[in-house]
Amino acid sequence: MTGRLKAPTGRYGGKSAQERQAERRGRFLDAALQLFGDTPGYRGTTVAALSEAAGLSTRQFYEEFRSLEDVLAALHLQVNDWAEEAVLTALTAAEDLPLAERAGVIFRAYAENVTGDPRRIRMTFVEIVGVSPRLEEQRLARRARWINLICSEAKAAAVRGEAARRDYRIAATAFIGSVNGLLHDWSAGWVDATLDEVVDELVRQLLGIMRPPGWSN
Repeated sequence: MTGRLKAPTGRYGGKSAQERQAERRGRFLDAALQLFGDTPGYRGTTVAALSEAAGLSTRQFYEEFRSLEDVLAALHLQVNDWAEEAVLTALTAAEDLPLAERAGVIFRAYAENVTGDPRRIRMTFVEIVGVSPRLEEQRLARRARWINLICSEAKAAAVRGEAARRDYRIAATAFIGSVNGLLHDWSAGWVDATLDEVVDELVRQLLGIMRPPGWSN
């Protein structure tokens, strides 16, 4: 399949072509979250199975996507967008709090969003890995956005005198690996702790990076 089929145009059932297209796309993504994020997973799903789960035809699938990989790419971005929106909302709400409290609010928002639905965490940390060079580039690009966010917040904290003045990029990259690994293992039942305990541990790690031994404002 070299490209998407051309979708019908014009109004039908009181909805414009754009509205019908957005609705179909949403149904495919909802079905993909269930199949990719649970059973049988991305690698075990076919176009026919996804279309059936969405209650749509394979022709309608190819009007919206070129391949299942395109669906996986779109769903991975959507899951990350949900988490990013939760974090940015928390940032706004916590902007006047001291650093430790602010970090707790932010990481709790992220952790609750990602782990609240096991399918989302599987999409974020499992199904997307190793699929293709294109999706690996997308995964790393989205991770870079999280790294940039941490660096930006750390720099702002340093300006306020709440953290050390330094280049945080390497530390933030390492920290993101800790966040992802710990949340994945916790959601899989390999870490005997509550989500609050997991968040508290992440906050302690971040504060240790931002306020190393011997630091003072």
